[in-house]
Amino acid sequence: MTKRFTIGQAVLLVIAAVLAVIWLLPFAWGVATSLKPEGETTKVPLEWIGSEITFEAYSLVLGTGGLVKWAVNSTVTAVITTFLTVMTSAMAAYGFARTSFRGQRVLFALILAGIMVPPHVLIAPLFVEAVALGLVDTWWGIILPQVAAPAMVYILYKFFQGLPPELEQAAFVDGAGRWRVFFTIVLPLSRPVLAAVSIFTFITTWNNFLWPFLVSTDPNTMTLPVGLANVIQGTFGVRYAQTMAAVVLAGLPLLVVFVLFQRQIIRGVAHTGLAGE
Repeated sequence: MTKRFTIGQAVLLVIAAVLAVIWLLPFAWGVATSLKPEGETTKVPLEWIGSEITFEAYSLVLGTGGLVKWAVNSTVTAVITTFLTVMTSAMAAYGFARTSFRGQRVLFALILAGIMVPPHVLIAPLFVEAVALGLVDTWWGIILPQVAAPAMVYILYKFFQGLPPELEQAAFVDGAGRWRVFFTIVLPLSRPVLAAVSIFTFITTWNNFLWPFLVSTDPNTMTLPVGLANVIQGTFGVRYAQTMAAVVLAGLPLLVVFVLFQRQIIRGVAHTGLAGE
């Protein structure tokens, strides 16, 4: 049967298409600029396509800009941060959803309050603590402050509340302990939301600029956004083709991740029940 769109659905589809085009225009301009000869990037009037398509900017960036090293640093920090965030958030959320203890409501209220606190407010005390612990210019200094994620705890808490408790009760009757139930029953049932939380955390960590910028002054520990901000401009000056090539290469991994896992993202959001709130 042919699906018919209502007027409202058609309007929403047109709006979504317009917003998609608006979002794609800067990316398309960055790609086009990176493929131009350097002398034509500031040519007036502006043109989308240069006199020739060249990959010289990409070659120079990959060869002299330190981009590969920063990408490795970003990958390592993002993967470790994602793993620690998902595990700690899942354990905290399961504790709130399935157990009762003194002060539970107060602690959960503090977590909800943490969602509303802007991260920038915590920058100064976190930096003082990082200096005191000797974590400046280290990967752990970049990773650990990003592990605490109240929003992820809340998302997983909402999901765990929707799981049938009968499955866990049956395991308890068979002699399974709380930890075994959590790792062998709850986590396997939570794959969609865990995948969504993992992807959100990975993207957020990869894009994070302010905290890595403050805690990392050594080029050997810089992440990709920090390296682009601190080194690209100093090395390449106003060479826009090379700058755009670096930006395109930096954003390409996230685009690939989203394309490959967009179903998991949508499915995970749907499972949390947050889409309608």
